Amino acid sequence: MNKAIFLAVAVLSVASQAAEKKRIIVCTVTTGFRHSSIPFAERTLEKLAKETGAFEIVDFARQPEGKAPQRPKKPKDLAPNASDKDKARHEGDMKKFQAELAKWTPELVAQEKAAKEAFETAVKASLAKLSPENLTAKKIDGVIFANTTGDLPLPDKEGFIKWIEDGHAFMGMHSASDTFHPFPAYGGMLQGEFKTHGKQVPADLVAGDTAHPANAGIGPKWDIAQEEMYEMKDGSHDRAKVRALWFLRHPPQEPTKEQYAAVSWCRVAGKGRVFYTSLGHREDLWSDEEMPGRINSPETSRQYQKHILGGIQWALGLASGESTPNPEVK
Repeated sequence: MNKAIFLAVAVLSVASQAAEKKRIIVCTVTTGFRHSSIPFAERTLEKLAKETGAFEIVDFARQPEGKAPQRPKKPKDLAPNASDKDKARHEGDMKKFQAELAKWTPELVAQEKAAKEAFETAVKASLAKLSPENLTAKKIDGVIFANTTGDLPLPDKEGFIKWIEDGHAFMGMHSASDTFHPFPAYGGMLQGEFKTHGKQVPADLVAGDTAHPANAGIGPKWDIAQEEMYEMKDGSHDRAKVRALWFLRHPPQEPTKEQYAAVSWCRVAGKGRVFYTSLGHREDLWSDEEMPGRINSPETSRQYQKHILGGIQWALGLASGESTPNPEVK
């Protein structure tokens, strides 16, 4: 092969590699609270992948369908100072509970056990897609946890963290921080563990980095009409280990109190890139589709989509942006 042909082949090879789409698996499995916005999240992420053409969702780790029979829940105990009206209501509730509980024959108990076992088996099969072996074999570049919750039965949790730290991308939305509470390595990778939230409130967000792709050109401020704003557990979020992208200057439920409250950030974990946003509870934040009861405008939804798109592109190495911690921003 002469030199000219060799160079031409080399250039074509580089161009081909550059044009290859980044490959993503999206996980929406929950073992705790399940958000009604998850179907909107899945559709939005698919739309963003299709519109940009820079990455593709090659698979979903989804919640299996079907539910086990639900046993009746015993009414809460009465307060010591309960009124006569409350006592009468509680007595009626207890009678209903006892009547429903009496229907739980050994056959129904067996059905419940079998359904739960089948569900757990299906969950494990779905999450097997996130084993380090499968991620490597399928040449996956990044994983998104979109509103996951609970202690997910991954086949190799430690191996999953190592896979990220070996140079892959992790992107989490909203309750991704309400996932794997008993697994410190996950919280250390993410640098945020959900503590609580109050009622949904307006959010007057402040940008920590207006040049980062996850700012999405929104600018120094971003006002969201209504969202469920998270508070992180003390000690779970170290500002010296993250680059703040969006934050509040006050606790979500105390607008007059001056205090930093993290909302979205990015960081480098080993050789991997991590992007997280606590935004994404509401359906009308994920989606700009027409829907009843919309409070956030379609324009705000499109801003959110650009926000997560910028974070995804940064984590995949498709867009440049700083990851140096910026604890000085206020």
